[in-house]
Amino acid sequence: MTEAARIADCWANLWRAELFAAYPPMAALYRRLRIEPRMALTLHDILREARAAALSRVVISATAFPGSPATNRAVAEAVAEAPDLLVGCASVDPREGMDAVRELRRAVRDDNLRGLKLLPFLYGRPPNDAIYYPLYAACIDLGIPALVLSGHTAVRERNEVGRPLHLDDVALHFPELRLIAGHAGFPWTDELISLAWKHENLFIDTSGHQPKHFPASLTHFMDRHGRGKVMFGTGHPLMAYDRPLAEVRAMGLRPESLHAFLWGTAASVWGWA
Repeated sequence: MTEAARIADCWANLWRAELFAAYPPMAALYRRLRIEPRMALTLHDILREARAAALSRVVISATAFPGSPATNRAVAEAVAEAPDLLVGCASVDPREGMDAVRELRRAVRDDNLRGLKLLPFLYGRPPNDAIYYPLYAACIDLGIPALVLSGHTAVRERNEVGRPLHLDDVALHFPELRLIAGHAGFPWTDELISLAWKHENLFIDTSGHQPKHFPASLTHFMDRHGRGKVMFGTGHPLMAYDRPLAEVRAMGLRPESLHAFLWGTAASVWGWA
């Protein structure tokens, strides 16, 4: 595969049937979206869909909350099944204080996980709250990016914790931290674009949104002055790969912008060859 043709999904989740049973609001969302069958996907299904779409990397994440089956160890075991394709991303519950910091360090050291994903709505506090700051400092020490959900929650949790503007404080305090703001900050996408332009190490992930519905301002940004700041993601298992990739290729992006979106930006952030 040529460099120009490579594809990375920077925002996928190890969400199998047990996760939806453990967190009913997410199951309710999938039923509302009429995608119930995707709650039953197995690791085999994830790998099959990714390989059929010719993906080169899938960043697959744990999701930390009390009783979650999507643990860091589960992600490490999944990565071991397809180390050529999967890149593991840790998750910890910031409410656990130093225990969360120790678990993040263990997951990176022992499980070779290569990022930290945080879904602030699960913890009821925005990402500039003090409970997250020890984790951000650990990410810098460990040389890994922090993936932080931005925008509305979709599930029945408080939207306000997802306002992109909260990330301004984080990026100002930790300019070395590579921050990836997930779900494009919708409906505050322009707010997130302004932050990505302002902060060298703040990036935008587009997971959770079909490309044909991207706001015009986001498409303009990623094709021009924001090339290299936006990366492709799906939120898998939320969506399969065929439709979003077809829509990306129909967007009319310049070749260099298309490459940056589908591969180059993520490859730069994670240091992939």
